[in-house]
Amino acid sequence: MTFVVTENCIKCKYMDCIEPCPVDCFYEGPEILVIDPDECIDCSVCVTTCPVNAIYQDTKLPEDQAVFLEINRKFSAIWPNAVQKCEALPDRDKWAEVAEKRQFLLEAQTCAAAAK
Repeated sequence: MTFVVTENCIKCKYMDCIEPCPVDCFYEGPEILVIDPDECIDCSVCVTTCPVNAIYQDTKLPEDQAVFLEINRKFSAIWPNAVQKCEALPDRDKWAEVAEKRQFLLEAQTCAAAAK
């Protein structure tokens, strides 16, 4: 089993979830964090630290979020490992309650890219 970051994270990316992760299985994309399902040890510490309730156990994913298991798998293989919390997206509070944000999945920079 693994945990999955879902649509609620898009355009928020608070990053509170990465600090308690004991295995550094989070990866940072432009608009969202993802979890490498092969690295996740199913400990659930990230779930309670996510301020937008974006993380679910794969077996409890809402049906409309099931595609995010594959999104997490695909992008964790190509995005940089997120081991240190950096600043969340500037409009995160505005986007926290917005539904259906998938069209924004790849728009902005990662922290690592912005630092260059």
